[in-house]
Amino acid sequence: MSLRLEGRAAWISGGASGIGEATVHLFASEGARVAIVDVQAEAGRRLEAAVRAAGGEAMFLECDVADEEQVRQSIEQAAARFGGLQAIVNAAGIVHVKRLHEYTEPEWDRLMAVNVKSIFFSIKHGIRYLGRNPCSTVVNIGSISSFVGQAGTPAYTASKAAVLLLSQSIALDYAADGLRCNCICPGITDTPMLRHHLHATGDPAGALARRLHRVPLGRALTPGDVARAVLYLSCDDSAGVTGTSLVVDGGYLTAAEWETAKVTLPEDLS
Repeated sequence: MSLRLEGRAAWISGGASGIGEATVHLFASEGARVAIVDVQAEAGRRLEAAVRAAGGEAMFLECDVADEEQVRQSIEQAAARFGGLQAIVNAAGIVHVKRLHEYTEPEWDRLMAVNVKSIFFSIKHGIRYLGRNPCSTVVNIGSISSFVGQAGTPAYTASKAAVLLLSQSIALDYAADGLRCNCICPGITDTPMLRHHLHATGDPAGALARRLHRVPLGRALTPGDVARAVLYLSCDDSAGVTGTSLVVDGGYLTAAEWETAKVTLPEDLS
């Protein structure tokens, strides 16, 4: 069986949980050597051990992606360990559930640094490795909030809109270097971030059910659903694709109005 990422090394931020974790597992299973980049040290080391136990190659790098020096060091460590770097996946992200006037300036700055500025850092320090390859990839995780607003998350929505257009700019500026850059825009995905958002409502099951009634497929996406889209944009299957966004949302953005008759909740919320 052909492994779609055999011989490639990937740096994956936010790799210890959620979409990032699913991407780490999938990339390793497809032959990639994977750098798991996250502030969650215990979870990251557990994931590194799990990948190795399954026969893959991985290293955990504790890194706050809002800190340029830490990003630089993590990229250099990954490239030194793996003999280069062919793929970057920017999956790190945070959310606050509050209205705009309730933010403090440090909260706003922290979210923008993690969700947007970290992408700048990854390209600034990763391009000298990515540019050595005839074909390298960057995939940034946006959101359906890259296209539409949602109540109670103004900074998150603004950051994800920025991720989409930043991805297009990267694609244009580095195409001549053999770099392809694309953006995945997930819908309602069962991640720790979603759980945080839901629990902030005081009624997580009810809040999720109300949201899923607007999703034609009637269920939350799994992190694996999104990871498979990241894999597509990181392998040769998408060799002609750059500067685009791939919406993975169960049909959420397809219709202005929708009412799904039956929704499926995760077992621990149903």
